[in-house]
Amino acid sequence: MDHATKIYQAKRVGMTVFGIIVCGICVGFFKAAAFGVDPYQTLMSGLDAVIPLSFGTVYSLATAAMLLFALFADRHYIGLGTIINLLFLGYIAQFSLDTLLKIFPDPSVPLRILFLIIGIVFMCLSSAFYFTADMGVSTYDAVALILTNKWHLGKFKFIRIITDLVCVALGCCLYIIAGGKISALPAIAGAGTIITAFFMGPLIDFFNIHIARPFLNGKAS
Repeated sequence: MDHATKIYQAKRVGMTVFGIIVCGICVGFFKAAAFGVDPYQTLMSGLDAVIPLSFGTVYSLATAAMLLFALFADRHYIGLGTIINLLFLGYIAQFSLDTLLKIFPDPSVPLRILFLIIGIVFMCLSSAFYFTADMGVSTYDAVALILTNKWHLGKFKFIRIITDLVCVALGCCLYIIAGGKISALPAIAGAGTIITAFFMGPLIDFFNIHIARPFLNGKAS
């Protein structure tokens, strides 16, 4: 392996680790903002409401189902990033949230809005880094990438919007079917959820093109 290849591979590993760590920190900011959860968590909340099992079990089963889908559809997206994501992202996110709430125990609305902006923007930037590194992604992220790159159903930014909106709609419907109050919906599908559903795909795509790919391959690419 020549020097250039070693640098390239080191960049990929660094981008994967950096991307997932920052993504976990951003999840903490997103939760501290308290404007609803992300689209995938909305779906998990709906499933948790209708399936008589603990949330952890429901989450694990859903993750396993998507992992099987990725393994059969295109196992290319299962790798180092997937393992790090599964093992550490939750702990990083919890540490980030606990730290923010310790520093800002009762954040004002403007501060919560700032948390939301930071969470969404840097979550998209970090996702672009570990997507571009191409060393495995989370099981949910793999779905949109497979639909885009393997099945060629459209551009990533639009496919991601569709998968996010499906998660939000399905999660809300399941929550209501299970007897949840409509007035409580903003807790699982608030303004932050809707903003994320519509803008996360395009933002990741933007950061992929303008920052992550040039960083990995050189500005000329």
